[in-house]
Amino acid sequence: MKEYPKFKAAACHAAPIYFDTPATIDKACDLIAEAARNGASLIAFPEAFVSAFPIWCGVWAPVETHEFFFKLASSAITINGPEVAQLREAARRHGVFVSMGINEGTPVSMGCVWDTNILIGDDGSILNRHRKLIATHWEKLAWASGDGSGLRVVDTRIGRIGALVCGENTNALARFSLMAQGENVHISAYSPRWPTHPSGEVAYDLEASIRLRAGAAAFEGKMFNIVASGFLPPEAIDMISRNDPRVRRLMEEASKSVSMIMGPDGMPISDTLQDEEGIVYADIDLAKCVVPKQFQDVVGYYNRFDVFELKVNRRALTPVEFNDAEAETERAQFAAELGPLPALSRVPDGSDRLQ
Repeated sequence: MKEYPKFKAAACHAAPIYFDTPATIDKACDLIAEAARNGASLIAFPEAFVSAFPIWCGVWAPVETHEFFFKLASSAITINGPEVAQLREAARRHGVFVSMGINEGTPVSMGCVWDTNILIGDDGSILNRHRKLIATHWEKLAWASGDGSGLRVVDTRIGRIGALVCGENTNALARFSLMAQGENVHISAYSPRWPTHPSGEVAYDLEASIRLRAGAAAFEGKMFNIVASGFLPPEAIDMISRNDPRVRRLMEEASKSVSMIMGPDGMPISDTLQDEEGIVYADIDLAKCVVPKQFQDVVGYYNRFDVFELKVNRRALTPVEFNDAEAETERAQFAAELGPLPALSRVPDGSDRLQ
């Protein structure tokens, strides 16, 4: 009979050191080491953990956020940079899989930043990079839209792992595109808080939305869902509020996120963390995904693929495409049409002229 992987998963409910990328990377490596010592094989971190979630976009007018955007862009990292290399080495050293939320920069533009999730293998390799398809609401003031190139499930020794970032977990088509690749371990990375209304008004309940989405995704896919949410530390509130009591209230009254791990029935199988930093753990047994598929299998018998059709464009997008081979051919053809360059002859005044 087929054997199904069993392992321990960890979700880090943690805060970065805002705009201090080296210190945040060191903190991440410490958390990786701690979770590995406690037996975890898969360790998930929150959205934009390296190294700031742009909550200022929700509490300040756009004209007052330039300072924060400059710091965000200046502290962003690249996939092939030394910061990710440090994370890869930590994963390899401890033999664990790491899901990490980063602010990803690009050499193409000094001001383009993606909300990116990377999955690192237990050998230190980069298994996948997923850029959040579209920033949510006021997040558009900080992040560029991603593409479908990272809508991939990675087949590993511990299961078929996929990930979506925050509000993407509400997108039924994004979820289905991963489930249809055999996903049985899903990672949901979330923000620390998400202000939506003036102080004193009934606002967006981030905790409730996370529980609802995470449970629904696990139940729909009959899979495990590791939810890693951010934590907003007092020092970040102090820095972003700029001593403005109105802005401070907006952040302090916004509902807090929550970290937990869900089973294939959509129910929590771990402790939950909300009011303090820490790590939650759960034992994962993929054999428990089998029988629930007998009831409803939306990527199997419980669907009508003759009625519904989903197409996903996984082409990576770039600002421009250069076809150098074609350009060289055109230049050669143009040169042939011109013929050889005319020779120069010397004239008595010492200048050159065409023959």
